[in-house]
Amino acid sequence: MIRTAAMAILFATSFATHASEEAHAKADPAKGKVVAETICVACHGADGNSPTSANPNLAGQIPEYIAKQLSNFKSIDGKPALRANPIMGGMAAALSDEDMKNVAAWFGSQSMKPAAAKDESKIALGQKLWRQGDFKKGIPACAGCHGPAGAGLPAQYPRLAGQYAEYTETQLKAFRLDERANDPEKMMRTIAAKLSDAEIKAVSEFAAGLR
Repeated sequence: MIRTAAMAILFATSFATHASEEAHAKADPAKGKVVAETICVACHGADGNSPTSANPNLAGQIPEYIAKQLSNFKSIDGKPALRANPIMGGMAAALSDEDMKNVAAWFGSQSMKPAAAKDESKIALGQKLWRQGDFKKGIPACAGCHGPAGAGLPAQYPRLAGQYAEYTETQLKAFRLDERANDPEKMMRTIAAKLSDAEIKAVSEFAAGLR
C-alpha cells in the first residue's frame, strides 16, 4: 500500500510538472515583450527591473505567479478584484489571459538586477525569521514556502530573493492590515498579523540580500 501511495504521489507530481511545462510552453515571450514595452515599462522596466522600489522587480519572477497576480487585479463578472489596486487594475483590465501569460513568460525569462540589504543591523533578526520563524509567536519560517534561497514556488509563493526591501515591507504591512487579501487560505494575512514593524523590516532586508 505504501508503494502504491508513493507511486500515486510520483504520478501526480509528474503530471503537475508536465502540465506546468506545457502551459509555459504555450506562452510567447516575444509577444510578452511587446506588452512589457508598451504597458509595463514605466513602472517595472522593459525587462522587469523596476526603476523604483515602490514597484516590484519582475525580472526572474515565477511566470505562473506573475500571471496569477495580474488575473487577481482584474474585476471579473462585475465582482471586485481579489487584489485591489487602482493603477494595476486599470493596467490589467486591458490584458487578455493570453497577454498575461505572455508578459509573465517574458519577465520570468529576464535576469534580475537584485536589490541589496541596506541595513546590516536588521540582518540577524531577518535571518532568524527566514530560517526558523518564531515558534512562541506561531510564526513559521519564511523558507518553508519561499525556499532557503528565496527562489519561491510556482504559482503560489513568489521569489523574494533580491526584491526591493521597501516593496516587500509594504506588502507585508498590507497583508497585516487586510488591505491585500489575495493570499490562499489567508496564509500571509495570518502570518503578517503576528509580525511587528521591526520584524517585517528585518525579514524584508534579509530577503533583499538573498541570491
